[in-house]
Amino acid sequence: MALINDTTLRDGEQAPYVAFNTAEKLRIATLLDACGADELEIGIAAMGARERDDIKELLGLGLGARMMTWNRMKMEDLEASLSCGVRAVDLSIPISDLLIGVKFGGSKLKVLRELERVVSAATKEGLFVCIGGEDSSRGDIGFIRDVMELSSECGASRFRYCDTVGIMTPTQTYNTIKSLCDYDLLPIEMHTHNDFGLANANALSGIDAGAVSMNTTVIGLGERAGNASFEQIVMTLKHLYGEARTIDPIKIRDLVATVADAANMRLSPNAPIVGEHLFAHESGIHADGMMKDSH
Repeated sequence: MALINDTTLRDGEQAPYVAFNTAEKLRIATLLDACGADELEIGIAAMGARERDDIKELLGLGLGARMMTWNRMKMEDLEASLSCGVRAVDLSIPISDLLIGVKFGGSKLKVLRELERVVSAATKEGLFVCIGGEDSSRGDIGFIRDVMELSSECGASRFRYCDTVGIMTPTQTYNTIKSLCDYDLLPIEMHTHNDFGLANANALSGIDAGAVSMNTTVIGLGERAGNASFEQIVMTLKHLYGEARTIDPIKIRDLVATVADAANMRLSPNAPIVGEHLFAHESGIHADGMMKDSH
């Protein structure tokens, strides 16, 4: 089965005007675990003491989902996460020339040296390490291969392919992820943004091509147009991909309502999976068909 790594509590909270309090975070995490999320990205420890306190409380819930923090590829970020007691981290590093220019003065060698230093330190601590490839979709695939190869040598467990600005199409995604999977260096995780409304499709295209995991957020919450939607992805995996997932629709509704309320966002009535008009019909031929056979 594909893994769902939900990042509502990290990337979702980065949506404009959204900030969850501690009680909301605990409730969201508990419901995500109950609704079938395999992993949760629960915050950024380097943000400060309050965030670290919340991370510790989330870890203290003892949920079944693996919990990880997001970090820049910096030793101080890693140390902040270690101080919380996490056993899994995403270590994020720029992939595109644009971001490497901004963050590392254009030197790919500096990127690789920092990666080697920080990832080696993380794996020596026994952490599960995911390498977050920022802006992968605008990066050179040859450099992505270099990053994956070095990361594997340093003991990393996964590479996160990030379509940071949401510019991929499903066909492009499939072909690119297929090429990366063929290198057989690290398992791939999909991180897709919804700027053109393709986050779900691109995440699933990555899975079709051989990726093992994908990031989601509840109601697609996140920066700009948001991310792949947890409730849509989990239902798609069960009903269209045939995965053996046990899903409680009532808990899905509770989760969606909790996040929407906490984010102060109104759900569209025609939202997939959870919209109030999901089973409503006005067309005569549709209404007639439903009255004759509701299956």
